[in-house]
Amino acid sequence: MNKIVVITGASAGVGRAAALEFARQGCDLALLARDRTRLDSVAEAIRSLGRRALALPVDVGDAEALDNAAIRIDEEFGPIDVWVNNAMATVFAPVAQMTPDEFRRATEVTYLGQVYGTMAALHRMRLRGRGTIVNVGSALSYRAVPLQSVYCGAKYAVRGFTDALRSELIHDRLDIHLTMVHLPALNTPQFEWARNKTGFRPQPVPPIFQPEVAARAIVFAAFNRRREIWVGLPTVKAILANKLIPGWLDHYLAKAGYDGQLTKEAAAEPEPGNLFRPVPGRFAAHGRFDDRSSDRSWEMITSRHRNAATAILLGLAVGGLMALVGRRRG
Repeated sequence: MNKIVVITGASAGVGRAAALEFARQGCDLALLARDRTRLDSVAEAIRSLGRRALALPVDVGDAEALDNAAIRIDEEFGPIDVWVNNAMATVFAPVAQMTPDEFRRATEVTYLGQVYGTMAALHRMRLRGRGTIVNVGSALSYRAVPLQSVYCGAKYAVRGFTDALRSELIHDRLDIHLTMVHLPALNTPQFEWARNKTGFRPQPVPPIFQPEVAARAIVFAAFNRRREIWVGLPTVKAILANKLIPGWLDHYLAKAGYDGQLTKEAAAEPEPGNLFRPVPGRFAAHGRFDDRSSDRSWEMITSRHRNAATAILLGLAVGGLMALVGRRRG
């Protein structure tokens, strides 16, 4: 494939898994994140697959640093084909226990980090008239949950920003594809290093998927013209349910949103997390929930092969209708 791909938040979790998946598909990678040691580890793994890798320690909340990184990538690797905005930060806490600085910082990373990354990519892609930008969203981009107000707010904002920009690109008649990938609960280190003020260790709400499921969806989105991709049946259900019964979900999540996100295991109080600085440690793509996580998503398979899936569903519908007509005639 021989494409130049940039990924933010590439040192662990979904970013790391996606970087390796792009490398397996024949792409060269520029890796952006704050922790140099983990970035170097990912870069080494990519080079072992026979692809080039450039590790650039950068904070996505710093627009100038991101733009400088894009300049260096252009100079050392060549024109950027795909830019993936994946970096995120969250705080597990009710709004009443959050501080203004925590809201500001998590918004800088999760929302403005995607805005700044998109701007850095667009500055170069506009000159060439081509490219793809993948913004990583979540089921929580459509249906917010308690205890993650700052993350949900940022993901809603990314969706609004992406939709507005997409119309602008269409207006300007630029061949720059903009897409979002909305993810389900994933087994990543997020639940080990996110700032936590609840008193209990957090967990993804089951069913849980491995980060490789998200990685395959991101790679697919990078090379196929889809407006959005919803990964996992839980994402589909959350988005559609919020369109139909949002009020009922408000009350349901008032209880289930707490119980589902917290284990009964006590956590250190409070946990500082990685909000303002990286957490040291040998974190990789997976978190601590391997025994509860799936490495496949049937919904993602049907999204990737939507024409075949549609044909099968239509065939089943027609077959059922013919059988019904046959019974009535008999």
